[in-house]
Amino acid sequence: MRLRHIEVFQAIRQAGSVSAAAQLLHVSQPAVSKVLQHAEQQLGFALFRRVRGKLQVTPEALLLEHEMDKVSDGLDAVRRLAVSLRRQPAQALHIGATPALAQALLPQVIAAWQLRHPATRCELASLHSRELVQHLLMREIDLALTLHDPQHPGLKVEPLACGELRVVAPIGYWPVQRAGMPLPVDELADAPLIGLSSSDPLASRVNQCLRGIEPPARIDVQVQTYALARAMAEAGAGLALVDPFTAHGLPAGQSRPLQPGVAVTVYALSRASEAVQHGLEELVGDFAQMARSMIATVS
Repeated sequence: MRLRHIEVFQAIRQAGSVSAAAQLLHVSQPAVSKVLQHAEQQLGFALFRRVRGKLQVTPEALLLEHEMDKVSDGLDAVRRLAVSLRRQPAQALHIGATPALAQALLPQVIAAWQLRHPATRCELASLHSRELVQHLLMREIDLALTLHDPQHPGLKVEPLACGELRVVAPIGYWPVQRAGMPLPVDELADAPLIGLSSSDPLASRVNQCLRGIEPPARIDVQVQTYALARAMAEAGAGLALVDPFTAHGLPAGQSRPLQPGVAVTVYALSRASEAVQHGLEELVGDFAQMARSMIATVS
């Protein structure tokens, strides 16, 4: 199939008819019909059948549709890259961060940066780690902050600060005399835990840490973000294992580091093949300073 065939097929699927697809594509109805007919001739089977006056996709076309969507996604990525390549580098800094780091580091650091560089515009995005890597490679962002080293050959990875995973509990969960002390991992046996998504960069390390305890911890609730895990713990739903930035600001003793500790590192990611954009090194230094300060004050 040609790209035009796929475009027409998807337009008909979206619009529901050949005439509506023609309007969507800003071409004539005969032109759409001709492309559809040519596609079906090349394939050797029909893509649509008319049932009670309406077009219905054929079983063969349904099997093809998933692969067509992949082609369309690839074309969309090419278009986004072309737009990014047209963008003047000096116009703005495009920065992405995982949700926890976006909330903890971006507001104060970027606010201070704008005071020093009022002529520089910043565009900020909160994305998950895999999305950050994709957006960097597609030139949609210039810098990413994450808790995961993707070990990608096309990216430069710079560690900024290192802290420890924290266990967050409801207020009063631990005895006062033990609040703030390291929590032996064995004490999580049969404890109610707020689980992290299996796609989370720290999830596999947390699972390894918990693997040997008996009886195993109970995970009745699973979440996508550390902020939600903390909120669930504060609401009394269980214990949450979160990064030190998410635990920052909790009352003293409401979070404890694990024993043995699980290191949590903040990384700055940028494209390895390019010179560092003007001012970006200074901004990375600001993020590192803020990250170290927050880690040092988690209680």
